[in-house]
Amino acid sequence: MFSLGSLDVKQRIAAKLVTADIEALVASIPKPVGSFGYDPWGYNEDTFKLALGAAKRLYDHYFRVTAHGLENIPSTGRVLIVGNHSGQLPMDGVLVGVAAATNPHGPRLARAMIERFFPTVPWLGNFLNALGGVIGDPVNCSKMLDMDEAIIVYPEGIRGSGKLYRKRYQLQRFGNGFMHLAMNHHAPIVPVGIVGCEETMPAVINLAPIARLLGLPYLPIVPSLLPLPARVYLNFGKPMHFSPAASEAEVTEQVETVKTELRRLMQIGLDERTSLY
Repeated sequence: MFSLGSLDVKQRIAAKLVTADIEALVASIPKPVGSFGYDPWGYNEDTFKLALGAAKRLYDHYFRVTAHGLENIPSTGRVLIVGNHSGQLPMDGVLVGVAAATNPHGPRLARAMIERFFPTVPWLGNFLNALGGVIGDPVNCSKMLDMDEAIIVYPEGIRGSGKLYRKRYQLQRFGNGFMHLAMNHHAPIVPVGIVGCEETMPAVINLAPIARLLGLPYLPIVPSLLPLPARVYLNFGKPMHFSPAASEAEVTEQVETVKTELRRLMQIGLDERTSLY
């Protein structure tokens, strides 16, 4: 009885989330899967439909996202979507992914590079794989670019997502790895300035010693265990193309070029919003 009831509840939830629009949208996204419904990276179309149905409601009604420049995301071919990172939880990655998947100029399944910590949490790693996430390893990213994937990258990593609120909208140190990948694979970089996620979970303290004991990347003190309903603004810039560099110093210069563009795009969002929530 309980099992049948639980199944019925799940079916009703799925029916509400996976609307005809979501079905048509996912069907329009080019993504070959095998006979069991998975691709080589663990992506599962049925799981993605459920997640997209839920995330789109958050996108439209909770965070009330305003997105500009979606036409700058190529409808096909390899691309790195590079953004500023914040918010303790990876809501920025979720919202950018929804924007790409619902792009009226050509929907894409944007694969997110996830932190190595997440697969250590029971069931979470497999779930994120099913949604299209892949561990943020250069080898993984390289193989995916060879397959002409769209990949969401946050070069700040946990330095950005775990920073305190007093450092909001201040870019933290970028790694150079994403630029090497873009150069070596002739992949354009589409920068996206994200405004609003800093306010979803503003952290005032990071209990770093306790986090290390627990094996966590950080342990913030935040006003709410759930993300706050901040208005989010996404500004996608024009594709940036970079040729292979002659030296690491030149790579670093090109990274700074991307950071400068991200600051400009973030400022557009900051100027655009009239209220935090």
